Amino acid sequence: MDAFFIPFPRPAPAASVTAMSDLFETLPPDTSSHQPAADAPLADRLRPANLGEIIGQDHLTGPDGAIGRMVAAGKLSSMILWGPPGTGKTSMARLLGEATGMRFVAISAVFSGVADLKKAFAEAEKMAGAGQRTLLFVDEIHRFNRAQQDGFLPFVERGTVVLVGATTENPSFELNAALLSRSQVLILRRLDEAALGTLIARAEALTGRALPLTDDARAALIASADGDGRFLLNQVETLLSVRIDAPLDPAGLAALLHRRMPVYDKDREGHYNLISALHKAMRGSDPQASLYYLARMLVAGEEPLYVLRRITRFASEDIGMADPQALVQCLAAKDAYAFLGSPEGELAIVQACLYCATAPKSNAAYAAQKAAWKSARATGSLMPPPNILNAPTKLMKDIGYGKGYTYDHDRAEGFSGANYWPEEMNPQRFYQPVERGYEARIAERMRTWEKMRDENRD
Repeated sequence: MDAFFIPFPRPAPAASVTAMSDLFETLPPDTSSHQPAADAPLADRLRPANLGEIIGQDHLTGPDGAIGRMVAAGKLSSMILWGPPGTGKTSMARLLGEATGMRFVAISAVFSGVADLKKAFAEAEKMAGAGQRTLLFVDEIHRFNRAQQDGFLPFVERGTVVLVGATTENPSFELNAALLSRSQVLILRRLDEAALGTLIARAEALTGRALPLTDDARAALIASADGDGRFLLNQVETLLSVRIDAPLDPAGLAALLHRRMPVYDKDREGHYNLISALHKAMRGSDPQASLYYLARMLVAGEEPLYVLRRITRFASEDIGMADPQALVQCLAAKDAYAFLGSPEGELAIVQACLYCATAPKSNAAYAAQKAAWKSARATGSLMPPPNILNAPTKLMKDIGYGKGYTYDHDRAEGFSGANYWPEEMNPQRFYQPVERGYEARIAERMRTWEKMRDENRD
């Protein structure tokens, strides 16, 4: 079913709109009817007055963006705002309500339950009867379970509410397919250096004070925000609240402010994104990028042995027989880490990562496994040829088990060229070595054996 569209009139002042702040992205003083107190948090005083003042999300709010087009066309669909923390999801929803003249209601999936949802829907139905549409903003919508998410569907379909959900998690994994089919997923980007710099400039303009930082410290402050405008403004407010006699350099800034750990949820999408990036960087033979993603995970608190297990898997899947020592290096790294612990043992993991990234690559063993497993499932219980069957009893010998078997070591070349396949099955080619690294030598050896088999058949 297509997303439900609700036409709305030309925007008018919305006195019923609940004032909320996303605590970060905005121009200097708000010119709306609500003026935050002079001693309100800096981020509240910097909240945006309209959608055009949200920074860093022009791909959504600009004239060609999805939200810009909806506002211009005069119709609004339910949507899911997906993006990292501090990128403007809450402010965007609040200002979208103001831009459309809709009643704005906000709930949080962290603090709300079924009773809160029922109340919100009942009020929305009552207001709809009076001609007032409701924009229902649900923060952290992924925290509602599947049954609760299904509860939104009839109200979205009937147009009782326009649903705007916000999530930091991948909607594909966390939200019901039925709910996604009735909503647009809009992706908010982490704020880049320019956007974060603009936030600082707006804070300085509002307060009439320049941050007591050197240029290098200012750059370090922006980098520490990791794309999170809310976090950046909290740090700015801290800097402006203390007395600093001389501009701080990066070291002084680090001593004053707490270090911010990278955003990384070990059981969620960030975890899988980084391990995927590490695997693909090693596969692409880029040791520098491989080391970067390894560092990202370990610095963020990932379990070192988890990362090493993935690198060990890589050694078999993407290197295999092109360099059999890759697997040995990974297992040695496991032993070294078990012996040394963190942080000393992490160097062994680095060595294994670099070895794998710089080794010749082959997925021939991986492809061979998949092909052989598929064939084994398809052929069922075919018997091996009688000549290679074990014959521990006289009866087995009498019925032909082991008859005609050629002992390869008795041949000068150590190779007999005998047939080892079931009689009902043609020989298969599962393992096809590549012409890289040690596997090139294996490929040459296999070609020699194939030629000898052909000669034996003749």
